[in-house]
Amino acid sequence: MKYRRLGKTGLKVSVVGIGTWQFGGDWGKEFTQSEVDGVLTRAKELGINLIDTAECYGPHHRSESFIGDFLRRDRREDWVVATKFGHCWHDRWNHAWSVDEIRVQLDESLRALQTDYIDLYQFHSGSDEVFNNDDLWTMLDKQAQAGKIRNLGISIGANDNIYQTAKATEVNAKAIQVVYNRIDLAAEREVFPSCIEQDLGVLARVPLASGYLSGKYKPGATFEDNVRRGHDRQEIDRKLALVEEIRETEVPEGIGMAEWALAWCLQHPAVTSVIPGCKSIEQVEANARAAELALVKPDHPAAWR
Repeated sequence: MKYRRLGKTGLKVSVVGIGTWQFGGDWGKEFTQSEVDGVLTRAKELGINLIDTAECYGPHHRSESFIGDFLRRDRREDWVVATKFGHCWHDRWNHAWSVDEIRVQLDESLRALQTDYIDLYQFHSGSDEVFNNDDLWTMLDKQAQAGKIRNLGISIGANDNIYQTAKATEVNAKAIQVVYNRIDLAAEREVFPSCIEQDLGVLARVPLASGYLSGKYKPGATFEDNVRRGHDRQEIDRKLALVEEIRETEVPEGIGMAEWALAWCLQHPAVTSVIPGCKSIEQVEANARAAELALVKPDHPAAWR
């Protein structure tokens, strides 16, 4: 495994992390604690030290609770734990952007994660209007002074949201999370240059394009999970056709497409770490292999930027 500095946080994070939206049950599989334990245990064995989760990955902090039960039995200090705020899912899913609501969310996340601090607490895909709340950032700074938060970050909703990115340093945020993959390049235009200028860490989410770049799906594939079944059919077909073209023209022979897609993201100088989801130990192992590919130029020049 390779490690990089997460911008001004100073944290050393593995270049491949663990995204945990799937633990909440929205991606076509209901997890048990033993399955989560298996994934995270193997990830640690492979040198992965970054876990990214959120308040709304499953009802009642389900993803955070799975992670917290694991951390309770592991060494908390070995992990960089990132989570998010701004939404909640109790009896129903909704937005929660008031200062009081977010203060409650923070305490709920700490309880679910069974920890007394969060390494990276991220504004979760909120509008510019709710972002522009000085009272919110003042409260979060006070929570950081109290030791509950080590670092603040921004998970931007739109991949080209330069407004929130440009204001990161102003609100004391030290990392940006953004969708970035071989299909979606929007972050390259303005967001990444701003991150480099401000020395912000960058977590590339959805690096496998919601599974389209996993290599598992051919044109005509259908999806039944809660997330992709709502995708437009024409958009699905367009992406799968593009993936086939990429497979044939860019992915070197003998390298798995998912590994290549993760390594491809890591070639950009702004990107600190990719945070793909994984449903099994085998997927964790495949993801981790991308760390070596990220630093080795293959012979096929079209395979890289």
